[in-house]
Amino acid sequence: MEKIKILLVDDEKEFVETLSERIKMREHDSVVALDGEQALKKLEDEIPDVVVLDLKMPGIDGMEVLKRIRKAYPKVQVIMLTGHGSEKDEEEARKLGAFEYLEKPVEIDKLMMKIKKAYKNKFESSMMAATFAEAGEFDTAKEIRDKEEENENLNKVKKKSK
Repeated sequence: MEKIKILLVDDEKEFVETLSERIKMREHDSVVALDGEQALKKLEDEIPDVVVLDLKMPGIDGMEVLKRIRKAYPKVQVIMLTGHGSEKDEEEARKLGAFEYLEKPVEIDKLMMKIKKAYKNKFESSMMAATFAEAGEFDTAKEIRDKEEENENLNKVKKKSK
């Protein structure tokens, strides 16, 4: 598997640096940002494949960073990570386009599995966009995301009706 570029955003310095070291030991690239503002600046320098984003941070919080990432970098997959979340926060994060929402503490193997799934999802979404564009079925990435969301909603309805 290729190296995945991961941006880790968390105001708990020791936690995020340890997480970065463990990710690098698994042969992936990671960059650390200690707050939302730093994260947005690092995104301008280099676009990662996946962002692991803390929900509660001073200054620009995780939800606002998530909104900005989805708007400016729609292909970047975002995994929300929090020690102080709620069902309402999770629901909002998913509505805003978070790929996954995890509670701290999280085991590194579980997190890496989610990062790999997010990376795979990014790749598959890009492939699907290219395929649809070639077929002339969709004009924009937004139409593709709308179709994916529609399919997800149908799947949820199917699951509830079982």
